[in-house]
Amino acid sequence: MVHRKIWIKILLAAFLLSPSLLVKAENSEEAEKFNPGTFILDHIGDSYGWHILTFNGHHVTVPLPVIVYSKQSGFHAFMSSKFHHGDDYKGFLIASEGEYKGKIVELAADGSFVRPTVDLSITKNVFALFVSMAIILWVFISVAKAYKRRSLSAPSGLQSWVEPVILFIRDDVARPAIGHKYERYMPYLLTIFFFILVNNLMGLIPFFPFGANVTGNIAVTMVLALLTFFITSFTADKNYWVHIVNTPGVPWWLKFPLPLMPFIEIVGMFTKPLVLMIRLFANIAAGHIIAIGFFSLIFIFGALNPVMGYGVSVISVVFTVFMTFLELLVAFIQAYVFTLLSALYFGMAVEEHH
Repeated sequence: MVHRKIWIKILLAAFLLSPSLLVKAENSEEAEKFNPGTFILDHIGDSYGWHILTFNGHHVTVPLPVIVYSKQSGFHAFMSSKFHHGDDYKGFLIASEGEYKGKIVELAADGSFVRPTVDLSITKNVFALFVSMAIILWVFISVAKAYKRRSLSAPSGLQSWVEPVILFIRDDVARPAIGHKYERYMPYLLTIFFFILVNNLMGLIPFFPFGANVTGNIAVTMVLALLTFFITSFTADKNYWVHIVNTPGVPWWLKFPLPLMPFIEIVGMFTKPLVLMIRLFANIAAGHIIAIGFFSLIFIFGALNPVMGYGVSVISVVFTVFMTFLELLVAFIQAYVFTLLSALYFGMAVEEHH
């Protein structure tokens, strides 16, 4: 009930304030024309600072550490607040256009802009990853300590929330998909399930230090998919590789002289993690884009006419709330699907020969 009241207040504030802000922006000579594409991409993209809000033309942003190494000027570490108003700092700046738009670049001796040799900056997504890691560690360390203290008593608190999920992954995902060798894969399957779930849920909370689009970043989903690919490849038994090179039950003329079936099987090895990567990235990113797109309609119609902004705001807020609840469902589904498919791939790799 408390959470419902908080959401109602947030939505009511958005409904009441957004058209009035549009009127103010329309009357301001310095106000820039609203660009929904830029607005959406800025919200789902990564950045070197965490933008909170814009008030009276002033941007409220949480600065993040910039850590770069350049062969030209050496090692540098400073806060992203040094880049205020697009100014450079020690020859570094954030590119506003071109190939490296949104990235840190350095002014070279010939006047061109180049990327630093090493960029280990803590961006918004990286900071959100640290937050999610801290939450996951806190949850499971607390649950582990609780089990040690109350080994013979019924679960309570966090235990009662986490234990059913762990048993679900073990009994309904890992064991049926992998077989009797499932235990060796349980640590990884539990890790990716809770990692994806926590980051998906964090992305739905619209205030700092949450709201980052971590699992909607294709670099993150690519790393998760590569982990599944490497574990599948390095733990696979002989039967798995024999099945790829010499698929049983297939006519010989599909294997020799033209190795059609081995080629299809090898391509399948790489398309499986590719599907994992794209599915998670596309579903999470699309959810954010649609939700922000509905909210953008308020500003688009409000720029045309403030009255239209008020009218569209009702529809936009309703659809935004609907998309938020839909994304909440998708957050659980995508964590489950990624874990299930990874378990299926592991099961193929250790399937016993019949």
